[in-house]
Amino acid sequence: MATPHPFSTKDRILGAAEELFAQFGFAGTSLRQVTSRADVNIAAVNYHFGSKENLVNEVFRRRMDEMSQQRMAALKAAQKDHPGELEPILAAFVAPALAMAQDQHNGAFARMIARAYAEKNDALRRFLSEHYGHVLREFAKAISGCLPRLSKESLYWRLDIVVGALTYAMADFGLIKRPSGVTEAAHRERAARELIEFAAAGFRSA
Repeated sequence: MATPHPFSTKDRILGAAEELFAQFGFAGTSLRQVTSRADVNIAAVNYHFGSKENLVNEVFRRRMDEMSQQRMAALKAAQKDHPGELEPILAAFVAPALAMAQDQHNGAFARMIARAYAEKNDALRRFLSEHYGHVLREFAKAISGCLPRLSKESLYWRLDIVVGALTYAMADFGLIKRPSGVTEAAHRERAARELIEFAAAGFRSA
């Protein structure tokens, strides 16, 4: 008798798709590759997701829902415990993302986010904007409360640049590699501190 798979069919498809999208991109990954990696047939993909576009969206939703909830909770705590302070707000945005990237199970997702920025996929960008744009708007509002003299245009330019830098750090593309003897957690904490300090200076600049 065959040994049953430890995860559901849907979870296997999502996991396989995430790894393949991270490695080959969205356009470069076929549903045949996904079904082969997940050890399922094409009917299973159609049953659970209906289309490749929906599969891409659900791969993002699986991670983004959790990260968004963590960010919003951290933002609420920062505003309560450190009213008017910029750095705690930035930490609420940065730390959950880097913590997710540190998790070995989510390493492929961090690289997939970088793919999402690199590839022009209008449908995916529309999905992310519709479902998670409110998170960025809440952080923009909180940052604006700390820096009332900063124009809305400059605020969104700088926030967009911070998002790009954070994506770069999550995907671990940087020149600075983890030194021997330094744990992955400590390395990510250092990355978070440096990014928060850098972002705060950028937001405060004239």
